[in-house]
Amino acid sequence: MTEKQLDLGPYYEAIGKAQRHRWMGVVTSLVGLLVESSGPAAAAGDFCEIETSAGRRIRVQVVGFRNGRILSMPLEETDGLQPGDRMVARGEDAKVRVGPALLGRVLDGFGQPIDGKGPIEAEGAYDLYRTPPGPMEREPIRQPLVTGIRAIDSMLPCGQGQRIGLFGGSGVGKSTLLGAMSRHNYADVSVIALIGERNREVRGFIEHDLGPEGLARSVVVVATSDRPAPLRIRAGFLALAISEYFRDEGKNVLLVMDSVTRLAMAQREIGLAAGEPPSQKGYTPSVFNLLPKVFERAGCFPGGSITGFFTVLVEGDDFNEPICDAVRAILDGHIILSRDLGAAGHYPAIDVLQSVSRLASAVATPKQKVSSQKIREAMAAYQRAQDLILLGAYTAGTNPKLDAAIRAREELEKFLRQDADFKSTREDTLNALDKIAADLSA
Repeated sequence: MTEKQLDLGPYYEAIGKAQRHRWMGVVTSLVGLLVESSGPAAAAGDFCEIETSAGRRIRVQVVGFRNGRILSMPLEETDGLQPGDRMVARGEDAKVRVGPALLGRVLDGFGQPIDGKGPIEAEGAYDLYRTPPGPMEREPIRQPLVTGIRAIDSMLPCGQGQRIGLFGGSGVGKSTLLGAMSRHNYADVSVIALIGERNREVRGFIEHDLGPEGLARSVVVVATSDRPAPLRIRAGFLALAISEYFRDEGKNVLLVMDSVTRLAMAQREIGLAAGEPPSQKGYTPSVFNLLPKVFERAGCFPGGSITGFFTVLVEGDDFNEPICDAVRAILDGHIILSRDLGAAGHYPAIDVLQSVSRLASAVATPKQKVSSQKIREAMAAYQRAQDLILLGAYTAGTNPKLDAAIRAREELEKFLRQDADFKSTREDTLNALDKIAADLSA
């Protein structure tokens, strides 16, 4: 046998290009949001595709098992679905195509562009459901992240790789604040996940709150409230995978997720449909298992960082409801948006005294720590005596610290207010902070 006859290279190449066998199953029933099928061989979290008799293809995600049957939830409308329709496993769908061309684009929960700018040229693929890095794989957080918002950069300084929650009820300016931070921040890349938003708000956020300048260095992932629950959750993990790609490229990434509450509601919807028992306020145990899997993928790493800002929609302005408690316990700080401040036209409506950055001491300068502490003390003193002051029952000279707080009140409020289009540099912010603190000491 000649050497030429032993050349098996072309055969190996052909085998590598051949379509892999995909396990198949059959749909047996559809009850509410749950599709039950006999097969295919798939694990929980895997994606499958149903081929209807009318020729439609419906993508679904496996959420559980019952009596030897596969339970899955559709990621698309189920019109035309019938018993006996073929179901095919598609394990390769748990990835997102990534590359520099993602910048400036708007994607849906499948990672497909919805901005009408054509296809995206990708350079590779990243897993959606990666395991969060271990504690020893992380770097200490020491570098500040400048958001361009005076109230945050001065009183609640954040670090590159920190996870911060923005807590507030509906209509207090969360989206406007996120848009301003996405435009003004000093991160290399912003990845913005709009989970469960109203359809009409998405374009408004992109065109007005984010703007062309912010969009140029951002990737926006959208799964609106009318999309199925698995697709809303997939969109969140899609944003995480894209953030990890840019982090591995050596970038400092700002990840914005609006909102975690709607992500939790989507998981609750899936858990209840799969028969999971409800616990706190109807939320299933899988919801509280999901949250750390999302939050712990952000952080500071040797090659780059992912700084996470996660909004929490506070139901009924109750800051002690289950999702608020769970999120606050995991994150590295929380920023409270006050309805009273918002109603008074105070933007951003940040309640500084109720907000905390747990890494402020690691990223703030020594002078900044002293100045911000003086201002906090003055604000707290004014708040305690506010009723007496408004009633005219306080006599000037009784408390020198309170007198100083009253004198500096107007200047401090002007400092904490900021137009959404205005960007404050860190140097200007800290200089203004030190001036107010000096006035309080005078």
